[in-house]
Amino acid sequence: MKGYVADIETLTEENAAFRRVLYTGHHLQLVLMALKPGEDIGLETHATHDQFFRIEKGKGEIAIDGSTRPVKSGDGIIVPAGALHNLTNTGDKLLRLYTLYAPPEHLEGLTERTKSEAEASTEAFDGAVSE
Repeated sequence: MKGYVADIETLTEENAAFRRVLYTGHHLQLVLMALKPGEDIGLETHATHDQFFRIEKGKGEIAIDGSTRPVKSGDGIIVPAGALHNLTNTGDKLLRLYTLYAPPEHLEGLTERTKSEAEASTEAFDGAVSE
């Protein structure tokens, strides 16, 4: 079967990797993330990518183009292309979330266990998609 079907809530709540790519289509990518207490994704801008975040567990703070708001379990966040943004874990447990990139941002099948591993990576999306 083409496409992707899974219990995203359970997968997200069990994920401990900083970044884990689950599915890559031609126009969309599904990625799990887990941020340690005090950790952030890093200030970034995606010039051509819209991004959606869904917080499954924990609490944090989202900054988008200079505006900051608290976020918690159950919240959804949309960051439009070109917006400077960062997501920070403000809680005392892992902040577990999934994110959708449109179009894809990371290599198919990528797993980066820690933020430092992600920062050291020189990976770039190569156009490969899930079957």
